[in-house]
Amino acid sequence: MTQPKSKLLDILLTSPAGQVTSLPVPDVGVAQIEPFPFLAIVNQYEMKLALVLSLINPLVGGVLLIGPRGTAKTTAVRALADLLPHTRRSLCAYGCTEEMIETYGMDGVCKDCAAKFGYGEPLTVEDKVRIFELPLNARLDDVVGGINERLALEQNKVRLERGILGHADRHILYIDEVNLLDDTITDAILDAAAQGHYTVRRGPLKMTYQARIMLIGSMNPEEGKLRPQLMDRFGLRAIVRGLEEPELRYQAYERALAYKQHPELFAASYAAATLALADDIQEARDRLPQVTIQPEAQALGLELVASLQIDSNRAEITLFEAARAHAAADERLEVTTADVEAIATLALRLRQSPHLTQFFAEQAAEDEKMRAVFAKRG
Repeated sequence: MTQPKSKLLDILLTSPAGQVTSLPVPDVGVAQIEPFPFLAIVNQYEMKLALVLSLINPLVGGVLLIGPRGTAKTTAVRALADLLPHTRRSLCAYGCTEEMIETYGMDGVCKDCAAKFGYGEPLTVEDKVRIFELPLNARLDDVVGGINERLALEQNKVRLERGILGHADRHILYIDEVNLLDDTITDAILDAAAQGHYTVRRGPLKMTYQARIMLIGSMNPEEGKLRPQLMDRFGLRAIVRGLEEPELRYQAYERALAYKQHPELFAASYAAATLALADDIQEARDRLPQVTIQPEAQALGLELVASLQIDSNRAEITLFEAARAHAAADERLEVTTADVEAIATLALRLRQSPHLTQFFAEQAAEDEKMRAVFAKRG
């Protein structure tokens, strides 16, 4: 792969030394508060690129990290906390926004927010994108929302509250071990992710919540496969393997040890590069609306999809949106064939459907037999 020339892509390939060997003796009483720096993760360029492209352009459809245990998948996702851009956050417990009023009118928000809007008060505030982690033991009410039990018991009032999906609107929803997720929870997430909103009904109460979420999942293929319906919801699929070179493995050990001993000092040694990467991500997001696709890049992308016999149109969406994000990261306003080549494996791997190919072949054979009968009678 050609060495990237932009600051953002170059930062992903090279990180500061960190001076991990010169850190002082650990203080066992210091709590590990700071997340492990994103740029301190040794190698794993494909995983880093997929995550950064998803931050630049949420339309790529999220990221699925696939690999064995202990390869820094969860560490990388949690490390995004220092790189996240800004978005609008609702100030209402129901998740009401000005956009909901524009779409649905005053009936689309609660009475309090309708009154606030009438008085010219804001319903949202600018905030950083956040990461919401979905625990495997989450109940359906935890995910979609339900009646506030404490309020009902203490004040004899009934009120619906947002679940994790509602709170994660315009934010990141991270699911570790996504292949082990309960089917009921999976169906709720699929429905919300497909429509961008969902409705909760509890008796006579009904509330619709926005759920424009970016999904990030991680899984160990040894522990089971992922349902095809959920797999299709992840735009980019990054394969995360263990480091092969002994020198890199020892470097990863040194950095992990240094972080455990002095997390704040270790994070501080990467602070300048982390801030530079965060700024470049925001600049790339601002540049993205101006990025167009060259005819040659369009032709190459369509040829790749056709050659792989991929039926889902999400393949083109992910491929071209990821290519646009890559061009924006490289400080360019046109997508070239090089951008398509750089992200093609991330966007198109695991999208072939052998069972569907066999199904269509069998149907074609049946159709041919019927046409033969018609030909004889004609």
